[in-house]
Amino acid sequence: MQQIDIDGKPFYPSKVVCIGRNYVEHIKELNNEVPSQPVIFVKPNSAIFGQIVCDDSEPVHYEVEISFVIREGEISAVGIGLDLTKRALQSTLKAQGLPWERAKAFDKSAVFSDFVSFSGALQELSLQLFINDKLIQLANYDLMIHKPADIIAEVTTFMSFEDGDLLMTGTPKGVGQVFRNDHFVGRLYNGDTLLVEKQWTVE
Repeated sequence: MQQIDIDGKPFYPSKVVCIGRNYVEHIKELNNEVPSQPVIFVKPNSAIFGQIVCDDSEPVHYEVEISFVIREGEISAVGIGLDLTKRALQSTLKAQGLPWERAKAFDKSAVFSDFVSFSGALQELSLQLFINDKLIQLANYDLMIHKPADIIAEVTTFMSFEDGDLLMTGTPKGVGQVFRNDHFVGRLYNGDTLLVEKQWTVE
C-alpha cells in the first residue's frame, strides 16, 4: 500500500477521489463544456507517489490541485496534489466515449506533498505552482465551480469515503507537459500564512 504523511504520520488511503472540470478557465483551455454537476473519477492507491516521473513513451501533463484528507466524512487535513494525465490518450478515450482510467489512474499518477491538519475556513485557501521559477498555476476556493462541501455531499450519494481517503478538487488553467529535470514548487496558503511548501525535480 502506498502512503501519505499527515502531520508527519503515515496513512494509507484506499483511493483518491478526483474532480474534473472544476475551474472555468481550465475548461476553456481544453475546449470542454462546463458540466452541470461535478465530474468525478477515482485513482487507486497504487497511483499515489511522492515524486514526479517523466514517461519516455508518452507525454504526461501536470495538473496542480488543492487536496484534502477525508476522515469521518469531513475534511481533516490539506495538502498539494498533482494529477498527472496522459493528455493525448485522454483525448482519444473521450472522443470514443470511453472511460479515462488508462489516462488518469495509472501508477504514480497522483503525486502529493505532506498533509497538515486543517480546521480553518476553506475560503482562505489558495495554491500556487511554480515551474522553473515561473508562476504557472493559481488555484483558490473562489475559482472553484463546485465547492469542497458540495463535492463531498455529491460523492457520498453513491460512494463512501474511507477514513484517510484523498479528495483532489480540480485544477485551474495553466496545465502543460512534464519534462525531465523541471523544477516544481507548490505553495499552499491559508490567507497569508504558508501551510505547505513542496519541491519536486522531475525524474
